[in-house]
Amino acid sequence: MASGRITLVGTAATLAIAALLVFLVLPTVLVVPMAFGDQDHLAFPPRGLTWRWFSAFFSDPEWRAATWFSVKIAVLTTIAATAIGTAASLAFVRGTLPGVSVINALALAPLIVPHIVVAIAMYLELAPLGLTGSTTGFVLAHTVLAVPYVVLTVSAALHRVDGALELAALNLGASRLRAFTEVTLPLIAPGVAAGAAFAFIASFDEATVSFFISGVGNKTLTRKLFEDVDFNLTPVIAAASTVLVVVSLVLMSGAEFLRRMTQRRRRSFPTESRRLT
Repeated sequence: MASGRITLVGTAATLAIAALLVFLVLPTVLVVPMAFGDQDHLAFPPRGLTWRWFSAFFSDPEWRAATWFSVKIAVLTTIAATAIGTAASLAFVRGTLPGVSVINALALAPLIVPHIVVAIAMYLELAPLGLTGSTTGFVLAHTVLAVPYVVLTVSAALHRVDGALELAALNLGASRLRAFTEVTLPLIAPGVAAGAAFAFIASFDEATVSFFISGVGNKTLTRKLFEDVDFNLTPVIAAASTVLVVVSLVLMSGAEFLRRMTQRRRRSFPTESRRLT
């Protein structure tokens, strides 16, 4: 009887999780075919297939400018967030900072605080400095939102790495920098890559904060999407959304590929580690 109940509960949980995943993914799945529809308005299912809306997206100077601006901001945010988040993770996991749990909670706070609150706070901070609508302002705001993802993934990777490996490298004469670059970093590379991918996606897909701190000239792709939803509702919006989805999938696939490559490298790590001698 007990095993039967456990099986029933497991089946119910599996069905509930599957239903939740379908609920979350279904809107994205429906948007993609609408981007290829040959009608002049959003419709599902599409009557025919065409590349017309993607051509309109890439040929429109406003869409191109918004996309390029979003990519530029996302790349700069990824660099800054990965560097800051990796350094913070090393301090949290390997360091002996007083009050580390409080500092860690503050670093992860942007994941918990509603983005509308963060957006208002960012606007109030950046507006007096004249940074709203600027590249610097966007990078600062998006880095705050992206750092928690890097901290989570890199910290998890560091917890799986035996600290004795770093101590062994130091005892064999390696400097702290060499021990990190040749021992620790290769082992946590999947976590760093995943954190960087999440940081890029968090910046590239960010809508609420971007809406508040955008200027008249510099607009992100998400801000342009919001404007067209209100004033120019065409399948070009579905095409732009599909581009966002494809970028996210490519980044996550790249992070997964690097994870598998690093696992292969980790299997041969004992042999490579002897080179430190």
